[in-house]
Amino acid sequence: MQDAAIELEDICKVFVTESGRVEALAGVALRVGRGEFVSVIGPSGCGKTSLMRIVGDLETATSGRCQVDGMAPPAARRARDIGVVFQSPALLEWRSVVDNVALPGEIFQDATVLGRAREMIRIVGLEGFEEAYPRELSGGMQSRVSIARALTYRPAILLMDEPFGALDEITRERMQLELLRIWEEARPTVLFVTHSIPEAILLSDRVVVMSPRPGRIVEDMAVPFGRPRDGHLRSESRFVEIEDHLRGLLDG
Repeated sequence: MQDAAIELEDICKVFVTESGRVEALAGVALRVGRGEFVSVIGPSGCGKTSLMRIVGDLETATSGRCQVDGMAPPAARRARDIGVVFQSPALLEWRSVVDNVALPGEIFQDATVLGRAREMIRIVGLEGFEEAYPRELSGGMQSRVSIARALTYRPAILLMDEPFGALDEITRERMQLELLRIWEEARPTVLFVTHSIPEAILLSDRVVVMSPRPGRIVEDMAVPFGRPRDGHLRSESRFVEIEDHLRGLLDG
């Protein structure tokens, strides 16, 4: 594997609630190479999102070691090495597309990042919509704006938590192909959380399968398809075999 962009060793996460302790993650170890696209799948409540949030410095592990680009997550976040895309695009309704995309540049007070907004809009295929407002965009277009915003400061690592989960199936499949195109152009390291097995296979270099809570990695499978990829891959017999195998792990 290439140099590691993300290294997790024996990660455990415990939440303390009114009803007691909830062990979300137990002994998770994962290594993601620089420029890799790795998806994490598993049953609801298995800790997928918690794992991603630990990498993104949005939660702290109860125990274990997490390194992002050779740094602890808080240092990596300060160094702008991490971009995050959530299921909800979380766009500011009163700002145009270009102003939403430029928001990180304003926050960081960085003219270079501000100047990159229109380039990112081009990369995600929204040229001509720079002055549109979120209410004027489809769900898929809003997702593209969210991705463009995360890419403006060229993060080495992109964390994506069910970014297409709220979209209808047709739009979701189109956005998967758009993401493949965007990733081929920018080539960040991607850690992608999804409930969709076909989505994980189509997009990823590797698919990581987690057990029910407390989440542990039960399989780390390399996806045996070359790149670039397109939607026709979904109908290939080997794709269907892999999908059945992964579904069996989750159902078991």
